[in-house]
Amino acid sequence: MQLREDVSLVDTDYGKVLLDGGTGEYWELNPTGSLVLTGLLAGRPAGEIAATLCAAFDVDGDRATADVTALLTALRDARLVRP
Repeated sequence: MQLREDVSLVDTDYGKVLLDGGTGEYWELNPTGSLVLTGLLAGRPAGEIAATLCAAFDVDGDRATADVTALLTALRDARLVRP
């Protein structure tokens, strides 16, 4: 997965911010969302990212998998990413 060319990604003290250069809209990601996005952009499988969430944030597997899926769906729905 890749961000669209006109989407910028910036690290912040709290996580990351995505800026859609086409619309001017931005999305703030907390540390959990930042970890998920970093994994997705690196091409890691969703299950592997969920396992990392479990270890990093003491969350159960079902919740971690749901969080990864929810962020991926939101990124696609907002048209911030390319397949």
